[in-house]
Amino acid sequence: MSTNKRDDIMKAALELFAERGFDGTTVPTIAEKAKVGAGTIYRYFENKEVLVNSLFQEVMEQLSNQLLTNQPLADVPIREQFRHIVSQVVEFANHHDRALAFIDSHANAPFLDQASRDKFEHFLGFIRGILDEGKRQGVICSLPSDALIAIVYGALVRLLMFMKKGIVENSSELLNQAEACCWNAIRVH
Repeated sequence: MSTNKRDDIMKAALELFAERGFDGTTVPTIAEKAKVGAGTIYRYFENKEVLVNSLFQEVMEQLSNQLLTNQPLADVPIREQFRHIVSQVVEFANHHDRALAFIDSHANAPFLDQASRDKFEHFLGFIRGILDEGKRQGVICSLPSDALIAIVYGALVRLLMFMKKGIVENSSELLNQAEACCWNAIRVH
C-alpha cells in the first residue's frame, strides 16, 4: 500500500467498482481492500456517491489526456485521426484496463453528478468533433455521431475486455485488423 490513504481508497474503489459495479460495492468492502477503516473513507469522501464521482472524474481525465497524447494536427486526414483515437484507447486499456471497464459500466449511471457527466461529455465531444468533420468531408457515413461512437467504442471496449480475459489473443496484428474493421464500419463506402 502507498503512504497516501486517499490513493489507496481510490485504487481499491476502482478495482471493486470495475468488478462488482456501484451497487455491488460497499464502503466497508472498499475499506477492507484499501486496508483502512471505513471511517477513514468518510474523512476523504462524504459518501459512496462522492467517492464514485471523484473516481469517475479522475479516470475520465486520464483517458482524455491519453487521447491528447501525440494528437495529430487538425489538417491530418480523418483516417489518421481515427487511427490515433483507437490506438490511444488501446494504450489506455493496456495500462488502465480496470479504469476502462469502470468508465464503460458507469458512464450513464444515474448517480453521476454534473461534473462527472461534463467530463464524459468532454471526452465524447472530442470524438464527435472528428466524426463531424469526417461527415462534412464525406468520408464518414452520415449516421448521428453518437451512433457512430456506439458502433466503434462499444466494439473496441468489448474486444479489449475479451483480450484481458484471454478469450481473444492479444496481438498487434489483431488490434490493427480490428481498427480497420471499426473504420470500415463508419466510413463512406
